Amino acid sequence: MTEKAGQVPEHTTSQTGRHRPGPERREAYRVFRRFGTRWMDNDAYGHANNAAYFSWFDTAVNAWLIEQSLLNIESGQTIGLVVENHCNYFASVGFPQDIEVGLRVGHVGSSSVRYELGIFALLAETASAQGHLVHVYVDRTTRRPVSLPSRLRSATQALYTPASE
Repeated sequence: MTEKAGQVPEHTTSQTGRHRPGPERREAYRVFRRFGTRWMDNDAYGHANNAAYFSWFDTAVNAWLIEQSLLNIESGQTIGLVVENHCNYFASVGFPQDIEVGLRVGHVGSSSVRYELGIFALLAETASAQGHLVHVYVDRTTRRPVSLPSRLRSATQALYTPASE
């Protein structure tokens, strides 16, 4: 396999001995959201800071939920709290650049959903970064886990991608 400068090979083992996935292709994701990067996304090294990636993940998931009428941020009884997130980086993105965030669902539990995301440079076929975030759905007032509402369960199951688990 030939590696390009600045890119991580398809599968590697980290210094800790853990398996590290390689970048996935665009077709692995079900829906996409386009973003323009911002000046403030860059860090001193001239590329997007890691915190920007988590912001893009969170924004892509919550925008999809709002567009599907599954999240009412002002008064909905059920809300999703992020209890886990992760990201692997393969190639730099930064300002000024347009990106696309691919979204799929890797797991639907009784009160949680694992959203899997890929960051793509505009029109790129492989991810510059990919990761996940897990929402546990809770009662807005008590903050105790609740069963997924049926509409949320149906919508997330529609984005479920078995190969992603």
